[in-house]
Order: sequence, then C-alpha cells, then structure tokens
Amino acid sequence: MRFPVLLTTALTALFVAASPAILPAAAADGGKEFRYAYRVDPASLDPHALAETFTLSWLGQIYEPLVGRGKNLELVPALATSWEQPEPTVWRFHLREGVKFADGTPFTADDVIFSLQRVKKDGSDMAYTVASVTDMKKVDDHTVDLIMAKPNPILPVQITSTYIMSKDWAEKHEATAPSSVKAKVENFATTNANGTGPFMIESRQAGVKTVLVPNPNWWGEKESNVSKVVFTPIQSDATRVAALLSGEVDMVYPVPQQDVARIESNEATQVLKGSELRTMMLAMDQHRDELQNSDVKGKNPLKDKRVRQAIYQAIDMNAIKDRIMGGTSHIAGTMIAPGINGYDPKLDTRAAPYDPEASKKLLAEAGYPDGFSFTMDCSNDRYVNDERICQAIVGMLARVGLKVTLNAQTRTKFFEKVLARDTSFAMIGWQPLSYDAHSTLQDTMNTPEGKVGTYNIGNYSNPKVDALTQKIEVEVDPAKRNAMIFEAMTLDKEDYGHIPVHQAGIAWGVRKGVHVVLRSDDSLELKWVTLD
Repeated sequence: MRFPVLLTTALTALFVAASPAILPAAAADGGKEFRYAYRVDPASLDPHALAETFTLSWLGQIYEPLVGRGKNLELVPALATSWEQPEPTVWRFHLREGVKFADGTPFTADDVIFSLQRVKKDGSDMAYTVASVTDMKKVDDHTVDLIMAKPNPILPVQITSTYIMSKDWAEKHEATAPSSVKAKVENFATTNANGTGPFMIESRQAGVKTVLVPNPNWWGEKESNVSKVVFTPIQSDATRVAALLSGEVDMVYPVPQQDVARIESNEATQVLKGSELRTMMLAMDQHRDELQNSDVKGKNPLKDKRVRQAIYQAIDMNAIKDRIMGGTSHIAGTMIAPGINGYDPKLDTRAAPYDPEASKKLLAEAGYPDGFSFTMDCSNDRYVNDERICQAIVGMLARVGLKVTLNAQTRTKFFEKVLARDTSFAMIGWQPLSYDAHSTLQDTMNTPEGKVGTYNIGNYSNPKVDALTQKIEVEVDPAKRNAMIFEAMTLDKEDYGHIPVHQAGIAWGVRKGVHVVLRSDDSLELKWVTLD
C-alpha cells in the first residue's frame, strides 16, 4: 500500500509500545472461558451511536473498520487489504474478498458505502471521522473510492474506529439511520449486532452480563484459544477487585490505585500498568450571553479570559495527582498526550502557576470580587476517579469565592447533557481515535459547526484555530504540519479556551495463566487473549 510521507513518518513515532503480558487462567466445561469486568456496559450496540472510547473498543470485537490497529497501535489492514491515493482528493480502498458478516451475508463495497453514508447522517456521533469525505464511489464489488473536496492525507488514521455494518441486515431490521445516545434515539441496532469481527454475541442482558463466542465466519488468523467470553459490568471498584481476587473473573479494569498493592501481593494476580492517551480537560461555556444556573444575571462571566484564567490558577493539579491519582497521572499542560502525533513537550507545562491569590485578583479585576455561582457537570462512572476529581476542583474553586454546585451523573446521562451543550462547566476526556492532534483540534477545539466541534462542549471559538485546523488536515509536510499544530495549541492555551487536567495511568488487574496485550489506548482486544 502507498502512504504519503506524513503517514509513514507518523506511524514510526506515534505510539507507546504495547507488550503481551502473562495473566492467570480460567477454564470452563467445554472449552476455554475468559471472564472479565469493566466499570460500565457499552452505551449502545450501534457502532455509530456514541464516540466513547470504551463503547467503541468493546464493539471492535464484533464490528471492524476498513483500516485497523495492531498490537503496537500501528496501522494494519482490516476490511481493506490496501489503500492508496490515485488522485490527491481520492482515497481508494481495496476490500478483502471472501469476508462474511456473522449472519453469513457476504461483505461488499455496498456495505462500505452504506455504512459511511449512515455515519454521516444526523444522529451519528461518528460523523467527524469522515467529515472530509464529500462523495463515495463503488469501483467494483471490492473497491471503493472516498472522494474529498480537498486533499486529506490522514484519512486512513481517522477511520480506524469507523465500523462497517451490513446493508442488508440494517435494511431488514429498519436500522438504516443511526441510533443516538445523546438524542435518546434507539432502533434495532441499539440492542443487536451483526459484524464481521472475531466475536459475536451469544446472549446479552444489558447492564448485567454479555456472552460472546468466536465468529465462525471471521476471516482473520486465529490467535486466541478462547471459546467463550463472559463480560460483566461492575461499577463498584471494591466489588470489581474482590471478583478478581476471589477468582470469579480473570481480569478487571480499571484498578483503583489504592488496590494495586493488594492485587500485586496476591500470588495468583498481578497488575499491568501503562499510561493513557486520553487527556482529561475542563470545558467552560463561552457561548451563552447569560451563564446558566448562576447568580450573575444578564451576562456570562466565562466569556472573560480573566475569569477562565482565575479558574485555572485556582486548581492545584499536583494535589489531584498526589492525593487522588496516587501519583500515577501525568499532569497535562496541553490538550494532547505524549504519544499522540503532533505532541510537543515544550507546550506540556502549566500556562500559569497554581496561585489562589492571583485567582482572586483576576476575579476582582473582572468585576467579581465576591465570586459567583454556577454548576459543574461530571460523570461518576466513566473516567478514573472522575467524581473525586470534580469534588476536589469544586473545593479548590470555593477557596477563591466561586460557588460551584456539582452535578455528578452516570456517563449516559452526562453525555446526553453535555453533548447537547447544556452545560456551564464540565470535565470530559478525549482520546483521538486517529491518535493525531488534528482530531483534538477538529473535534474539541474547532468552533462547533456541522460535523466538526462535536465535543467542543464549551463552544470555544477562535477563527485562527479553525483556519489552522483546516490547513493541518491537508498538509503533508511533517515539519510544517507540526508547526501549525504547535501554533493552534498555543492559541487555545493562551485563551484558556480549555483547561487540560491530566492523562491517567492505566491499570489492569489480571490472573496468572492468561495472556493479553496491554495497549496505551486502554483497549482489550479479545482476539489476542489466550489461556494456559
């Protein structure tokens, strides 16, 4: 396959190396059974319903993209065996022949075009991944052209979590339009799945247990010896860890920092450690003329840069790292993590020091010497220590006179609320599915319009950032591209458009005798799980 210089350069330096790890075994009558637990259930079985890392990762066992990721997060062929640019504004994908969906339906170019058209429809949360695609052309049954108005050299890295559905299956079950978590729209695909991936659903009780079995129609080389997978969502950290230590499950994640020593001291278990590529950030409403749920009437204090800086300087990131994250997090000075293409360590420092007295002075200069009130939205079951972090931030802001009411909710309700931009102040995480800075710029920092800025929940808007984001997407020279990324990230930092918090540590608790691959995207790939 042919890659532009940008892609070949990026792929050699993008990722933290992932390594296989030896874990403990569990056997079941009739074959090898792998039992694992995560803190939540997938938000939907519709692969286009929510761009949430865990949901997409989990669905990646059932559905597949055209271009996939390997054990070290490198690009690998998936439903496309190769891809090339016959013209600067055309990406041509050569599809894998002989592939079938789990229901036996053959996979063809029609499914690709149907799926990507579905992704671009209203309600889809994945539209940003193909925002640059203006047209699609079926060359033959196993060749598809994706056509753009302007060159996009990074399209293959943008679509590694854009999954392909069966056109026939979706039409048969009236699921041709995407369901939507944030709009509370459901259809047959919300609770049923039919993909080309290595596993398929045998049974499912949403929120309770899902049983997966190998897909007998899968085209790939079989590396796993697992004959059954039992997935259980366990929200309680203590209960999840207890299930591992008792042998009820073979793997749990995430592992709370306070439980790491206990798991490691148990001769039958161990903890695998890494660092996330997701950046946790605080978003502030910079759009409304009047701040919601505030005692300030007729105006929005968060539109004032001095107020945003005051909030930033009131937050003690070191205290969050030491007291809540157990020293395992990486304090973020910029909106992208080490390991993301475009990251520059020169930007990864605080924009201004932690200084509550400076915060009070800035608030007084802005006309709020006694502070003001507003609400903070936070999930309580999505990110590592999410509610505890938000509680700490509320307390820190109180010390400078800002009276913040915390609204902590389950991640489904949280995403429904903040993605509708019904928020004044919120903590959210973003891991670019492309592992490239352009995604962070386009999806969390670009002025919301159409299919871009979807996760810019505070409506930050800087025309210079928007213009740079468009240029970055089409630039093929790595040096020029990285210079523009640096400039755009600097503008957001100087504006205090967002407040980056940290990248959390990854911790998976496992039993000995099980072999998995720990990747820095915190994604468990069942196709690589083996049991002794």
